[in-house]
Amino acid sequence: MRIVIGAPGNGAQLKDAMKAYLESDARVDEVIDLSTPDVTYPAVSFHAAQEIVDGRADRGILVCGTGIGTAIAASKVRGIRAATAHDLVTVRGSVQNYDAQILCMGQNVIAPAAAVALLDVWLDLRHDPAGAYAQRLVEVAEFEAD
Repeated sequence: MRIVIGAPGNGAQLKDAMKAYLESDARVDEVIDLSTPDVTYPAVSFHAAQEIVDGRADRGILVCGTGIGTAIAASKVRGIRAATAHDLVTVRGSVQNYDAQILCMGQNVIAPAAAVALLDVWLDLRHDPAGAYAQRLVEVAEFEAD
């Protein structure tokens, strides 16, 4: 799996902890870090989302202060679903129900050890296209296409 990761300055510390974990995980083939010292949360979010849309990454992780700004910005890219999640229920739901390609977290919200534990679960999650939420995702995609 190829994972794109990024954060502005207010998410760099948590992003670095998550990146180190990903780089040591056998399930991950490549980690692409889009962070720069002066990047804004919208810019890194748009960039990460576009990498996924263009097929250069399979999933993404974005970190800012709360995880909300990055989720909003990344979801503006057509075809991307980004979700803010900080616990087991929301991390599972983001992928299994909503097929979110990007996980967003907040450095001011979650400790690195907890984020890494959730990341471990996230790496194994898959969306069930025949599940109860499948038709709702079609509805979202149809609206986005208009």
